Amino acid sequence: MSKNNFRYGAWRDGPDPLAPPYDVRAAVDEMGERVMRGDSLRDALRDLIRRGPRDGRGLDSLRDRARRLRRDAMRRGNLDGAVTRARQMLDQALAAERDALRARDDDARFSEAVLDSLPRSTSQAVSELSGYDWASSEAQAIYQQILDGLRNEVVQQRFAGMKQALQSGDLSEISDMVGDLNALLGKHARGEDTEDAFREFMAKHGRFFPDDPRNVDELIDSLARQAAAAERLMRSLSPQQREELQSLMDQALGDGPLRGRMAELTDNLRALRPGLDWGRGERVRGSGDLGYGDAAAVLGEIADLDELIDQLDQEHPGATLDDVDVDSVERQLGRSAADDLRRLRELERELRRQGWVERDGEGLTLSPKALRRLGQTALSRIFQDVAGKRGEHDMRDAGAAGDLIGSSRRWEFGDEQPLDVVRTVGNALRRAPGTPVRLKPEDFEVAETENRSSAVVALCVDLSYSMFADGRWGPMKQTALALSQLVATKYPQDSLQIIGFGKYALALSQGELAAIEPTMEKGTNLQHALKLAGRHLRRHPGAEPVVLVVTDGEPTAHLDEEGEATFWWPPLRETIQATVREVDLLTRYGATMNVFMLGEDPGLQRFVGAVAKRNGGRVFSPSADELGRYVIDDYVRARRGRR
Repeated sequence: MSKNNFRYGAWRDGPDPLAPPYDVRAAVDEMGERVMRGDSLRDALRDLIRRGPRDGRGLDSLRDRARRLRRDAMRRGNLDGAVTRARQMLDQALAAERDALRARDDDARFSEAVLDSLPRSTSQAVSELSGYDWASSEAQAIYQQILDGLRNEVVQQRFAGMKQALQSGDLSEISDMVGDLNALLGKHARGEDTEDAFREFMAKHGRFFPDDPRNVDELIDSLARQAAAAERLMRSLSPQQREELQSLMDQALGDGPLRGRMAELTDNLRALRPGLDWGRGERVRGSGDLGYGDAAAVLGEIADLDELIDQLDQEHPGATLDDVDVDSVERQLGRSAADDLRRLRELERELRRQGWVERDGEGLTLSPKALRRLGQTALSRIFQDVAGKRGEHDMRDAGAAGDLIGSSRRWEFGDEQPLDVVRTVGNALRRAPGTPVRLKPEDFEVAETENRSSAVVALCVDLSYSMFADGRWGPMKQTALALSQLVATKYPQDSLQIIGFGKYALALSQGELAAIEPTMEKGTNLQHALKLAGRHLRRHPGAEPVVLVVTDGEPTAHLDEEGEATFWWPPLRETIQATVREVDLLTRYGATMNVFMLGEDPGLQRFVGAVAKRNGGRVFSPSADELGRYVIDDYVRARRGRR
């Protein structure tokens, strides 16, 4: 038995086949980080696909590769090479003919005069020599190759399987096929059933179509792309070059039915696939001269790359990765690029399948499940910060939860319920019988309690542009999402409303808050925000009323009697008075109003100091990084109530 020798090395053929699939949760967290920094949800989702999750292999890298290939194709060569080559061959034929004529008697002088009087136009010269009696067989062969070679290139550019038929020199077979093809396309255009006609056509002429189309539409797609490339070649030439090439092509196709049938085929394909770019020319340049087939192939490649770049841009409404043709990516960019696209598709599908994103009329957006995860992530970060600074703001209060109800559950970080000692020790003994009993975090259980009190909370967050410009937009969002998550999971009996205020104020859901983007509209309408907060509090009588305000500027706008916002800076007296009236209404209702002042604006400091005296609330001046810790801590303290 022979012994096989194997050599091992790094995998180099595309993505690692043994690499783990995308971590969808990590992708959601990455989007969350973008949102927390102040980016919009849609931008975060879009950039995740565009850049690729963490490894930079997203749509942008694929698009950049396609653009580089397009630039290379644009420098491939000169498109008028067919005419240039015809001129060169004609000069060779004339030189060989003149050499033959010099060896003859005076009767050859007439032939030399004919050659001397040929027009400068290549196509006209070729036309005038069509009936010329050549003295040199070599010259005659070169001349004949001008038309035969161009005809072969034209036909092969349109039909890949024509090589053998062209070698025979009999154009009738090709002409018959094009005639049958036009008849088939005519039936398809009229809406007739062409299934049987297509099978008959392929049985008769299938050898001319090596790509083996499965139906009429696939046949039309293939032929239309080739025809459109030929049309773009003509559009890319100068008027004089176009006239020269068209004349040479007409002569090459001859006076038989083939030329007319080819023109009819182009018209049929244009009508059936009008969406292809039939009329645009390209300025392709390079050092070499491209023949007709090569020039059309370059323009077809450029058109395919343009279509692929458009798919990779994903700019149209409702665009998804399913719009990108994987086969085109593999054909144009290679297997590894196609594998990258498949991985991105799988990520997008998993995000939808697992319920992290949803689709609306404008594209993908984060689902409530994803928003809860963002809130939980934000809350965990804040809890970690609190745990590390317990000497400043300890949130624990083991006796505040309420009456025991007899059940217990696993301890989680942030729990305020008392420990269930019996079950905790029992868990440790079941895990490791014997003494001494050694406790581990997973052994702890807390006693579930029935909450005796509830709070109604209004969190008013400043949405003015200065919050974004000064780097406070992300921390503000993180704080609001964390508080919303805390209320939903730890204090479900509480009622929280997030109110954003700029020139006007509005109530925001978790999703709306996460998706909201800064605007340049001026105005800090705290009065409107407090009015909405009061309405929210009054809808929950009996609950402890709490108002938390996060802002970086003094009030500069208020609602007039008609409900329109009036903005002015420095603040109008009417703006301050209208805002203070809302503060007084909240105070009489018994609401605690605490203000988290970001920045060191003197006007804001004076205003919030006066408000604190009227309401009895407190003023905090945290940094942006500390905002979440201060708000969460203060909410927990405030909800214990003064009633």
